[in-house]
Amino acid sequence: MPCLVFKGADPIQLCHLVTRPAHSIINQAFDSRLRLDATRAVNGDGFGVGWYDSKPDPELGNAPCIFTSVTPAWNNQNLQRIAEKIKSPLVFAHVRASTAGALSETNCHPWRYGRLMWMHNGQISEFSKIKRKVLASLPEPLFLFPQGHTDSEFAFAVFLSHLGNPLQTEPFSYKELRDAMLATINDFNSWAREAGIQEPSLMNFCVTDGQSIICTRYVSSKHDQAASLYFSSGTSFYEHSPGTYRMVKTDKREKIIVVASEPLTFEKADWMEIPTNTLVCITPKMNVLQLPIIDEYALGKGDQTIRSPTFAIKTGYPPSMSGATAAAAVAANGVGAKEDVGLLMSNLRSAPVRGSAAVR
Repeated sequence: MPCLVFKGADPIQLCHLVTRPAHSIINQAFDSRLRLDATRAVNGDGFGVGWYDSKPDPELGNAPCIFTSVTPAWNNQNLQRIAEKIKSPLVFAHVRASTAGALSETNCHPWRYGRLMWMHNGQISEFSKIKRKVLASLPEPLFLFPQGHTDSEFAFAVFLSHLGNPLQTEPFSYKELRDAMLATINDFNSWAREAGIQEPSLMNFCVTDGQSIICTRYVSSKHDQAASLYFSSGTSFYEHSPGTYRMVKTDKREKIIVVASEPLTFEKADWMEIPTNTLVCITPKMNVLQLPIIDEYALGKGDQTIRSPTFAIKTGYPPSMSGATAAAAVAANGVGAKEDVGLLMSNLRSAPVRGSAAVR
């Protein structure tokens, strides 16, 4: 279920993110270069795009606009038309391969609540075993909020329960959103322990209030990789030939930040891998902070454990494909995708963690 986040100092046409790039999120829906398990279905169970207005308008309010459909993203003419005519400084996009819940627009990401928008790439393992506890944890105003049946939407409700007033009209601080995200992950880990669930959960969550953005790359395991997540930043993202885009950096200040399950380009200098079990904060001033999540699944200082990509591949979520993990994944799964893996290994580099403080 690839997802994409864009934040820019200036608005961008949706088509430059969603439809035109050769490896756009639409193309990732049926041509995931990191999906080594060829037996898995394509991401054809719907899609969603959410965006905020370029300029505040009291009459329109501060809630994002969301367009969802259960048709395959690559076959939806309305998406093609809308993407050519809408510009926004903050965009979420998601394509879905159903793991829980029927084909329904209510089950398509992203979701909104007030000014907040949320999406998820991953799965809460054995969610049915903890669903009753999830519902019991929700305050009355949020109990009836989930309209669909996905674990992802219920995770959003849990996140909202950790905000003092999730319907406030003023922006939240990125620290408020960060703390609510960490509390949400901790809740699901606690419920899984209580229920005796052994299989890890993949919790790549993204949330924004239209100003700050929080993204996580997380798995509830010390031995497995999370689903892949990359980011790119610069001063302009432009199409220098049909379908081929470049991120250009001509200033120290970031004017464009993109976070995506898979890179939109194959240029080595454009993308950096976000490490497993890391939280990314994008502040209103376009600062990017990468903070390791320190909990029971964090690797201690000096720990030489090499996280395996096998679980993420088995569940259909592409892990990172850097270094020896790519070769190990191909060997373990016998999947004929060596050419794509080699391309990504040669074109992507791992990201250093920005910021020295860990989050707990």
